Amino acid sequence: MAFATYPSLSGRTVFITGGASGIGESFVEQFHAQGARVAFIDLKTDAGEALAGRLPGSWFRPCDVTDAPALQAAIAAAAEALGPISVLVNNVANDTRHEAAETTPEAWRRALAVNLDPAFVAAVAVYPMMREAGGGSIINVSSINALFGPPEMAAYVASKGAINALSKGLAREWGEAKIRVNALSPGWVVTQRQLELWLTPEAEAKWSKQVALKDRILPEDVARLALFLASDDARMITGQNLVIDAGRT
Repeated sequence: MAFATYPSLSGRTVFITGGASGIGESFVEQFHAQGARVAFIDLKTDAGEALAGRLPGSWFRPCDVTDAPALQAAIAAAAEALGPISVLVNNVANDTRHEAAETTPEAWRRALAVNLDPAFVAAVAVYPMMREAGGGSIINVSSINALFGPPEMAAYVASKGAINALSKGLAREWGEAKIRVNALSPGWVVTQRQLELWLTPEAEAKWSKQVALKDRILPEDVARLALFLASDDARMITGQNLVIDAGRT
């Protein structure tokens, strides 16, 4: 299959959270292939360094996104190394299952500190750069689970619902600066983590009955949608939640 090239992405600085593995790794690879200057962060130091090592010119720093000053510092350092950030992909998340009745306030707060807070902190950090440059694109990775509300994922689902609302609010507030803010909601993406923890043959067979397109959703499928949203081809798209779920919703 042949896929699109976006000339407007060449030379742009892209910052990606949670970029060392899974969907995040594909974001890094796909933007790099477009000629963008790619910076990414992750807690997985070995995986991050290995990925940066095979993508010449990319920039990586280990970072705990729950530490707001560390996240802000990483964004500032990436901009100093590669140039002002014009594309932000808020990808980092943790979808570990938990029973709502057994979730303590501390555990709830920790979940939101990973799944929601970094998206706002990072967006505010890149805002001055994008405003100065005359615009930019922020892509917040959400999930169709925000629509379905599956059990044992209350904090994750609440965070992703908030991500959708945050994207709307920032899109409206920052539109005059030509900063576009959109959410991207994948369905069940086949990553190594999903294969190891939850994507059993039985679960996949059930999912296949619920979708229109029977092929697996792969990380690169999600990344290619992000490429479009980040490019000038999507210059009039903002405040939207674009779903990529093989027709599940």
